[in-house]
Amino acid sequence: MGFFLVVLSYLIGSIPVGYLLGRMKGVDIRLHGSGNIGATNVWRTLGPAAGVTALVLDVAKGLVPVLLGKSTGGDALALLCGLAAIAGHSWSVFLGFRGGKIIATSLGVFLALSPVAALLALGIWLAVVVLSGYVSLGSIVAAASMPFLMLALRQPWSYVLFSLVAAAVAVYKHVPNIRRLLAGTEPKIR
Repeated sequence: MGFFLVVLSYLIGSIPVGYLLGRMKGVDIRLHGSGNIGATNVWRTLGPAAGVTALVLDVAKGLVPVLLGKSTGGDALALLCGLAAIAGHSWSVFLGFRGGKIIATSLGVFLALSPVAALLALGIWLAVVVLSGYVSLGSIVAAASMPFLMLALRQPWSYVLFSLVAAAVAVYKHVPNIRRLLAGTEPKIR
């Protein structure tokens, strides 16, 4: 049962919500804006309604697998399901093992694991975006804050280690954004 849930979590994470929303409007989201399938690029390319839809569904792709894993096999299976969902979003089987930058899906994972930490990270994200105007910078800082938030909230060590892995993947996926931020060419929110 556990193996089946991990595979299912990967497949749920792999659902390319932003890509599908674009296709419904005759647009390949990967050919517009940043080329990313995530909510920010969907918002910029297809408008706020599509962006919010992508955000909510990408968060659900992380939340649902972790809740299923937790109810079936406890924390260990929940973490494996969360990792699988994040991997699916980042390296989707439906998009040739390419995908998004894991921020919204990771938010869903952490909402299921540690809601307080997830909401604090969301607050950090919002503050950085409002102050800087850069969604990518907010995402990087929020992801990097998760291990510290987990420690501060005295979450289990398995959660802390998991948050380190998720943060590392998130920063890695944002390397092009980091280069643009350093070069001064990263687009700000409109």
